[in-house]
Amino acid sequence: MRIIAHLDMDAFFAAVEERDRPDLRGLPVVIGADPRAGRGRGVVSTANYQARAYGIHSALPITRAWRLSEAARRQGKPPAVFLRVDMEKYAAVSARIMAIVRQYSPRVEQASIDEAYFDLSTAESYEHAVENCRALKQAIRETEQLTASIGVGPNKLVAKIASGIKKPDGLTVVRAEEAEAFLAPLPVRTIPGIGPKTETLLAERGIRLVRDLKQLSRDDLAKLFGKRGLDFYDKVRGVDESPIEPAYQVKSVGEQETFDRDTRDRTFLADHVIAMCADVLERLHSEGFTQFRTVVLTVRFADFETKTRAHTLPVPAGEPAALQHEALTLLEPFLDGPENPRRKLIRLLGVRVEKLR
Repeated sequence: MRIIAHLDMDAFFAAVEERDRPDLRGLPVVIGADPRAGRGRGVVSTANYQARAYGIHSALPITRAWRLSEAARRQGKPPAVFLRVDMEKYAAVSARIMAIVRQYSPRVEQASIDEAYFDLSTAESYEHAVENCRALKQAIRETEQLTASIGVGPNKLVAKIASGIKKPDGLTVVRAEEAEAFLAPLPVRTIPGIGPKTETLLAERGIRLVRDLKQLSRDDLAKLFGKRGLDFYDKVRGVDESPIEPAYQVKSVGEQETFDRDTRDRTFLADHVIAMCADVLERLHSEGFTQFRTVVLTVRFADFETKTRAHTLPVPAGEPAALQHEALTLLEPFLDGPENPRRKLIRLLGVRVEKLR
């Protein structure tokens, strides 16, 4: 019997700050860019549950979050407390939590800084697996004074979806024979791989719930979405054979920056690309890598249109000059060239390296 669990820390960054600062408890807390009284740039990284009640959520523009906070304040509610990201602190807490998880399972796959899959098949029954999960949640609470939500299911797909059902501090169990019925009433967006565009396309066909999508045949889905359609066919039936991969492998390292003002100033943008390259190489080395082969540049214009361009080198490189050269070469067409024919101002730049060694 295969039993897989997915652990998801509750509003992780915000929860760590609330733990370390008792004066924040009970207040809406937003972690992300500096809002600068509504003139800030960037997005929300994490919002606690009090802030989410205001409509503030991760990836929301920080200016929008500020306006929602101000609207709540005018209604007599406490305004949100905005804090900058402290990744070094969060990474240290994450490392301790993952060490605890490994005490409860021989196979753990860290999916992100605040998520992990772990194999509980050796428990031999869902009852024993649930006991282990309760003990794990209690160990995290006692050690780190933080809560986690856990989903338990026959595979990674079902376990991940289940972990989000009863947040915060939830524990949801879905046995193999219950998987299809569990998924059926959920929105199609719940299925991994279905984003906003696919959701809209399906809605135009009257397909809004997983049970609706399940009515389409394998051929229908293949015609609509190609290979992705075949993947959707399995997922809406709760089928997922992907293994637990214990070795957490960093696949890319990157940095990005949202500027205080939109610009197309060549010197300003080049200077910031060079600074980001230095930061990327520092992080690359801290992760135990020395070389890369692919360089990726992300450009977001003032109207929020975002483009990503990449170049893969014929041989691995690791020198600062090599990274700077590739990043600046990718940037050039966005200044006055074919990637920016309307000469739009630039809001954000990002530099990332992939194919690491």
